[in-house]
Amino acid sequence: MNYIDWTGFIGITLLLLAFFLNLMDKIKTDSLPYLLLNFMGAAIACLASLLLNYMPFVILEGCWALVSAVGLVKLATKNN
Repeated sequence: MNYIDWTGFIGITLLLLAFFLNLMDKIKTDSLPYLLLNFMGAAIACLASLLLNYMPFVILEGCWALVSAVGLVKLATKNN
């Protein structure tokens, strides 16, 4: 495996971890840990897809990261 594979593996692992923890009722979808795991995972997976020049997943993961970022901003402004 090369660094691009490892980058993608790390990103997908973070996304799946968020999904698993939510399914096990350990974190809620509107919580900081869930949103951070989704944002970081999607951003890292997006980077790996960009390095592979695979545009469908660049778009998918980029949108996922953007939606998660919006959720993070919404959470931050709600707590103020």
